[in-house]
Amino acid sequence: MSEKLPKGVATVAQLAEFDTLIDARAPGEFAEDHLPGAISLPVLNDEERARVGTLYKQVSVFEAKKLGAALVSKNIARHIEEHLLDKPKSWRPLVYCWRGGQRSGAFTHILREIGWDAHRIQGGYKSWRQHVIEQLALLPPQFKFRVVSGATGSGKSRLLEALAARGAQVLHLEALAAHKGSVLGNLPGQPQPTQKGFESQLLAALSALDPAQPVFVEAESRKIGRLQLPDALLEAIRGAPGLRIEAPLPARVEFLLRDYDYAVADPAWLIERLDHLKSLQSKETLERWRALIAARDFPDLVAELLTLHYDPLYQRSQAHNYNSFEGAPRYGTERLDAAALDRLAADILATSA
Repeated sequence: MSEKLPKGVATVAQLAEFDTLIDARAPGEFAEDHLPGAISLPVLNDEERARVGTLYKQVSVFEAKKLGAALVSKNIARHIEEHLLDKPKSWRPLVYCWRGGQRSGAFTHILREIGWDAHRIQGGYKSWRQHVIEQLALLPPQFKFRVVSGATGSGKSRLLEALAARGAQVLHLEALAAHKGSVLGNLPGQPQPTQKGFESQLLAALSALDPAQPVFVEAESRKIGRLQLPDALLEAIRGAPGLRIEAPLPARVEFLLRDYDYAVADPAWLIERLDHLKSLQSKETLERWRALIAARDFPDLVAELLTLHYDPLYQRSQAHNYNSFEGAPRYGTERLDAAALDRLAADILATSA
């Protein structure tokens, strides 16, 4: 028999029952990770939280509570005035803080006193984090993954987008990770999420999928940039049937020059990123690549990067990690522009149904 919850308390399993999800933690905590769809209405900002914590440790609990109460009351009043006055009486907010204690408790109490059916999450963000860890271990084996592989520059990520546009289910891991999965994969002006933030987004993406239908996903390594895939997901992908995209080298070079236009627009950044290959390429090779960058001969640079670095690396990695790689059905294309990738997506969906 499940334990009866106190009045005004809900669990993470009840998220869908509420209209708005309010994160009452400090902005720094929200930035690290938050429940998908939550809005940030902190009852203490980062500086205020530090002040209260210092009083708690260095002076007394009583002095910390006095200051905390004054700050929390002021901030909740401001949030109500600036963000919540237009909410109808039927509005049902769900509030959480770190442990589901004083911060969310104070906010929820005031909202309920106004007349809204406000609840706080039992256990707060910590209970959500435990839920994420548990679900990311349980969900991946339930899906029918179809793994898209192919040499670097084969347009795998863009093909996933073309498949999604045609109604297929797609798990776009590089989009969730804000990284293209290579030494040049950092997206300009778009930092990667934290590991916790990535996992929360990943759970939201998996929860939206239908286990009865195939899910197309790219053949990834264990890490995308600095983020790591959960073990259960990696195992499920590596054991799933796959398909291989094959395109000639000139088409791949042309595609990469378009897809990485931000890299060729910033030679200094490009040189800095290629320096990360010092342990894998000779000094002479790296010097030649720097000379190609200086001469703005990017087609030759990309062709050499593919043939000397990425292709051998990808072949070894896929053959070692993906059971279906060698025997996967192959889909060839002479071009990798949007129209060609759309035709490829149509062909894949027609032949893999």
